[in-house]
Amino acid sequence: MRRNPDPPSRPGRDPDGPRVAVVGASLAGLRAAEQLRAAGHAGPITVYGDEPYLPYNRPPLSKDLLAAPGAVTPAELHERAAFRLRARVADVEFRLGTAVTRADLERAELTLDGGETVRFDGLVAATGLRPRRLAVAGPANNRFALRTLDDCAALRDALRPDARVVVAGAGFVGCEVAATARALGCRVTVVEPAAEPLLAVLGEALAAGVRRHHENAGIAFRTGRCVTAVRAGAVTLDDGTDLAADVLVEALGSLPNTEWLAGNGLDLTDGVRCANTLQAYGAGNLVAVGDVARFPNPRTGDGVPRRVEHWSMPADTARRAAATLTDLLAGRAPDPTPFRPVPSFWSDQGGLRLQSFGAPALAGAVRIAEGDPDRPADGLLATYHRGSAHVGTVAINLPPSRQAPLRAAFTAAA
Repeated sequence: MRRNPDPPSRPGRDPDGPRVAVVGASLAGLRAAEQLRAAGHAGPITVYGDEPYLPYNRPPLSKDLLAAPGAVTPAELHERAAFRLRARVADVEFRLGTAVTRADLERAELTLDGGETVRFDGLVAATGLRPRRLAVAGPANNRFALRTLDDCAALRDALRPDARVVVAGAGFVGCEVAATARALGCRVTVVEPAAEPLLAVLGEALAAGVRRHHENAGIAFRTGRCVTAVRAGAVTLDDGTDLAADVLVEALGSLPNTEWLAGNGLDLTDGVRCANTLQAYGAGNLVAVGDVARFPNPRTGDGVPRRVEHWSMPADTARRAAATLTDLLAGRAPDPTPFRPVPSFWSDQGGLRLQSFGAPALAGAVRIAEGDPDRPADGLLATYHRGSAHVGTVAINLPPSRQAPLRAAFTAAA
C-alpha cells in the first residue's frame, strides 16, 4: 500500500534534493518526518512501515481499544487510534506493508521485502520494538502478545466473560491488560518473576500497594514465579503449579528491531547506539529515534547510553535527530548543545492513573511525599533519588492540575 506516491509540488520543496528514508511508520517515524520538514529539509522523504496502517497510537491497545465492545476489526480500531497527519507531511510518501530487510550503509541502499532496492542520502532508524516471547514450546492457539492493531483485535476476541486468563509479566503492559481483562469479566492471574509487579520502576512499597489494589479488584498474582510449560488449556509454573488458562498473554518486555541494520559495523547490542546528538556511532548520515535509540542523557549524570521506552521519547528524539540529520546532509557539524530530554509516561490500570517523570528505575531510594502506598487510589506522590540527585517522580491519581507543576518542578531540579 502506498500513500501519496506522487506528492504535489510545493514551494520550497526540492525533488532533486537529498533523499531521506525513514524506516518505521509508527509514532517515531511520523514525528521524524514532521521534524525533518520543520528543520528545513526540502528533499524527498519516504517512510517505510511493515504494517498496512498509517501511524497510530499504541498505548490504547492494552486499554480502551482492547475493551472496545463488539466485534471490532483492525481497520475499525485504526480509525479510532490513527494520528492526524499534519500539513507539513502532505508530500511525504508512506510505503506501508513494506518491510525493510537490510540496510547497506556503504552503498546507501535499502533492500525491501521482495528484493527491491532503494537509495537514500540520509537514514532514520525508527523501527521500534517487538514483544519478547516465552522460550517455551506449546500450542499457538490462544497465546498472544500485544504490539499491533492485529494483536489487539485477536486478543479482544478471546477475552470473553469468565475466560481464564494468565498474563505472563507484570510490567506496565501486563498490568494494563490484566486490569482490562478483569473489567471484561475474565478470571485473571498474573505471573511475575520479580517479587512485585512494576518493582524496578516503583520500588517495593509502592509496587506492593499497586498489587494489593489489583488483588482487591479480583486479579490474582503469582510473584517470584515464571511459566515453564504451555499446553492446551493450562500453563505450568517453575514450582510445578498448574494454572488453567483459556488465554495466555505474554507481556515480558520488548526487543529492539535492529536486525535490518546488521553487518554495518554498528553497535546494536541494545538498540542503535548513538551519540547525544542521536547520530549513530560508526555511521555517517544515520540517526535513530524513539524506542530503538540508545543514547546518553546528561540528566542521568553517568554518561551511560540507554534506550527509553516512554511515549514522550518519539517526539523528543525526532526533534533532535531531524536537526542532526539536516546538518549532516548540509555538510555542517551537528549542534553540540546537550540533548537533555525528560522521559515521561502514564499508565491507566483499573482505577489507577500513574504518571511518571524522569527515570525512577535508576533510583536507590524512594520517598513518599504524599499519600499512603497501601492506598494508592486515594492519591500519592513519590520521589526517586540516587545519592543527592532527584532522578524521578511518580504520581498516582493526582488531579490533572497537579501534573504540569510536578513536571516543571522536576525539569527545573534535574
